[in-house]
Amino acid sequence: QVQLVESGGGLVQAGDSLRLSCAASGRTFSTYTMGWFRQAPGKEREFVAVISQGGGATRYTDSVKGRFTISRDNVKNTVYLQMNDLSPEDTAVYSCAASVIFSTVVSTYNYWGQGTQVTVSS
Repeated sequence: QVQLVESGGGLVQAGDSLRLSCAASGRTFSTYTMGWFRQAPGKEREFVAVISQGGGATRYTDSVKGRFTISRDNVKNTVYLQMNDLSPEDTAVYSCAASVIFSTVVSTYNYWGQGTQVTVSS
């Protein structure tokens, strides 16, 4: 089992940057694909980014390509989401999740953090 705790959210202005962190418990972190998802008010949870177990493969939703970067540190059991050039459309609760497969689909993720709020003002 994996427990995930996100941090780093906050209120920023359009064009600013934030780095989200997701700390995982347990010694099996490196065996999981890690994903970031977000959910805006009144909308369904959506995929943002995913990184493979070793970090060699990543994938992003089109709206964040070139602005967001996912990375991981398997020694620190942490996955990061660097978000640059933020816009109000990025406002959402961001959650990290762990999966045994490399996937962009919400239902394939077994473990979830509680989420961290990101609010971008115009």
